[in-house]
Amino acid sequence: MSKVPQVGAFAIIPSNDLAAAILFWERLGFACTGGDDNYKIFSGWGCEVHLIQAGDGPWRVPEEHNPFGVFIRTPDVDAIAARVEDLIIRPGGVLRHREWGLYEVGICGPDGMLIRIGWPSRLMGQTSG
Repeated sequence: MSKVPQVGAFAIIPSNDLAAAILFWERLGFACTGGDDNYKIFSGWGCEVHLIQAGDGPWRVPEEHNPFGVFIRTPDVDAIAARVEDLIIRPGGVLRHREWGLYEVGICGPDGMLIRIGWPSRLMGQTSG
């Protein structure tokens, strides 16, 4: 029996180097659940991301400044941050409670993409379920 798809909106992330992006998302704790040679679907931490090989067209990620970013909302902020401690953006991206009410961390993803991982500060220590 096939699994019922998750309802939601999911990021399609262009990558100049799809193989490197795959390794990054696996390191974050995501697993490939579908796709083909140029398009991969990853799931983890209650989220889903889609990776696409950028090519030379409009999806090509600029080397000097990546305009793309992803926010992963999960109560497992500490666990994910521990997996990628060397990628935390310093000084500003360090794991902490932010003035906008989120406990979060900022990391540098593939092609310099900003990845933020967070959960509402008021819910830290509570289960999501």
